[in-house]
Amino acid sequence: MLLLAGALRAGRLPSVSRAVAVFTFAVALSAPPAWCILQRRPPHSNLSANCWSHLYAVNMLNSYNVKLYHSKALTSPYPGSHVERSQVPADKVGWLTEWKDYNPVEYTAKSVLAGPSWADPQINDKGFSPKFNERDGEVERKSLNGTYVVENGRPRNPVGRTGLTGRGLLGRWGPNHAADPVVTRWKRDGSGNKVAHPVTGKNILQFVAIKRRDCGEWAIPGGMVDPGEKISATLKREFEEEALNSLQKSPEEKAELEKQLHKLFSQEHSVVYRGYVDDPRNTDNAWMETEAVNYHDETGETLDNLPLEAGDDAGMVKWVDISEKLKLYASHSYFIKLVTEKRGAHWSENPGPECHE
Repeated sequence: MLLLAGALRAGRLPSVSRAVAVFTFAVALSAPPAWCILQRRPPHSNLSANCWSHLYAVNMLNSYNVKLYHSKALTSPYPGSHVERSQVPADKVGWLTEWKDYNPVEYTAKSVLAGPSWADPQINDKGFSPKFNERDGEVERKSLNGTYVVENGRPRNPVGRTGLTGRGLLGRWGPNHAADPVVTRWKRDGSGNKVAHPVTGKNILQFVAIKRRDCGEWAIPGGMVDPGEKISATLKREFEEEALNSLQKSPEEKAELEKQLHKLFSQEHSVVYRGYVDDPRNTDNAWMETEAVNYHDETGETLDNLPLEAGDDAGMVKWVDISEKLKLYASHSYFIKLVTEKRGAHWSENPGPECHE
């Protein structure tokens, strides 16, 4: 089965049913009971790493033609708690498999039940009538992966059972939308020339990485889409807040940052992933979805003088050389790998055999 995975930072959170399989092959993931989990390539497959990545990239934007699978959404204990999920055997994850004895644990975090602005009320609260599978006022309740089932008034996770109902740490019933900006430039020497990797001869790409405060993992800066907000605005805002510490800047400093970033975020960009995210916070009734977008500064003129400064939920921020040796939060390494393939940049010293379609 083709795994669509990603990782999302909590942003302002406390931190398919119609799918048809086109490519079917096993993807094994380690699933330790922790919030910070790293994605690994499938250890058992006749496909090379290049082939696996190629097939994944071809299909990830065509969600209706991909069968989704989750692994991290089955891990226990649930993040930030001691709550253990009901165990779900691999052959009973899918909703089409009958399981009369399925008895998931109900859990919604107190921070969500407190009713913050980013969270829905409880499903049975008086006056709460969410319009699932459509735009509900300012809240986007449509899924990037198509129509999802609503059963007994609750949305049903399109990928399958997770062993836990309710919302956990997620604010919205159904899809919770986020955005991840992958900001890149070429590594250059003191003379301004691109630096090539000594083994592969391919130029080395760099991206802006933050070190998360919650778990200490390096990651792509990003966060949740606010109600009524366009994805493009979220991408820019999250980058400013996490990598440039814009929330602590004076009006004059903010204006200067806006001027520097306008060229970068208004140029042509590349969507590298959009859809369901295999996230340990997911439940039977609430799940993460994201859109990861690459903004690339080909000349380096825009980003070279950018004053990187950690802010919001970032502990540190810096430019990082890209290679397969990177250990990043959740599935961010995979997003980065897709960018290197698109840019023809260095990734691995041992690329393996080429993929032939």
